[in-house]
Amino acid sequence: MNIVKKRLREFYDRCLSLRGDPKDLARGLALGVFIGVTPTIPFHTALIVMIGTAFRLNITAAYLGSWLISNPVTIPLFYLFQYRLGVAVLGMPVYDWAITEYTLSAVLYLGAHILIPLLTGGVIMAPFFGIPAYFLAYRFLRRVRPAVSS
Repeated sequence: MNIVKKRLREFYDRCLSLRGDPKDLARGLALGVFIGVTPTIPFHTALIVMIGTAFRLNITAAYLGSWLISNPVTIPLFYLFQYRLGVAVLGMPVYDWAITEYTLSAVLYLGAHILIPLLTGGVIMAPFFGIPAYFLAYRFLRRVRPAVSS
């Protein structure tokens, strides 16, 4: 439990140190949470930079959101649930599989019969984390940071 407390404290401190309007920071953080939930682990940072730049979002806040949600405790749970969700949505058979390391080659080794339902489930699941993350982050940032004058 001490690790969770430490991680939340680090997140809190980093949020306070971010510069910018709470709404803009919350958008960036929500993007990071959205991407962090998806099973695209070797590409999280690249996706954050590309999408964040394209939509002019705060990339630091996005990275922070990804860092918060995507960790060794949550990733296996997300992947399992996303795979099961994708299989159900696509009507595909269930295969036994295991990821022993989080590398691109390990993920690609799984093949399309695992990756397609995994990605499908991840894209379906991500908004259920990303959208609330925006509202929670915005509310949090409005409370803990001084108002930004227009």
